[in-house]
Amino acid sequence: MLVKNKRPFIKGLVLAISFIGVLVVMFSPIFGGENALESADRLFNSISKGSTNFFPTLEKKVQKFEGKSFTANLRFAEDGSADKASKLLKAAGATVQQKGGDLAVSGHLAALLRAAIADSQVMFENNEDPLKKKYGVSGKEGLFVWWSCLRQMNKELTKQKNFKEAAVIREVVKKGVEVSYNFFGIESEAAATKIGVLSFAMVFYVIYTLWWGIAILSLFEGIGMQLKKAAKKEM
Repeated sequence: MLVKNKRPFIKGLVLAISFIGVLVVMFSPIFGGENALESADRLFNSISKGSTNFFPTLEKKVQKFEGKSFTANLRFAEDGSADKASKLLKAAGATVQQKGGDLAVSGHLAALLRAAIADSQVMFENNEDPLKKKYGVSGKEGLFVWWSCLRQMNKELTKQKNFKEAAVIREVVKKGVEVSYNFFGIESEAAATKIGVLSFAMVFYVIYTLWWGIAILSLFEGIGMQLKKAAKKEM
């Protein structure tokens, strides 16, 4: 008979079946039309968003570049991207000379970055209407244009050895534009308001992991397999 130790085998079988039962429930859409993993993912994204509001800090850093001028040459594919970028940059107060997909851009750095921060902030608040009205594109498309422009500006100013200016542009991209693009449509939550749910999720994760491990060990013990130290070899 395969089962050598009935008691641990039954224990392992019960644990394994109950583990699978809980797993089936977790993958069922019983949490407002979502399964447990989708619901948890949405919760953790909301909490992550709540800790990524860097806009006040960005605005203070940009103030240091008040009155600082810049020039940059930007290049876009000739698919209408240059037209969108030109419209966006002009709305931010920059001077733009366009030749096909090439843009020669100049202006005041602080004013331009403030415009990027303002657009990113309204998108962070899940409001794309201001971008639609200003640029005639969706909010995420508007942020993508900002992302393309600022990344090229960062490279141009680095080549010009304007390292401080390039650094603040990188920060606006990473902590403003990219954050708003990635978290658009997600409601922000503070971790302190969800401490009970977070504690439950962490404890459940640990218990559920051990649950499966003990089930497997008990089943192996039931069929006579055990972990033992290897015997020492005599020289």
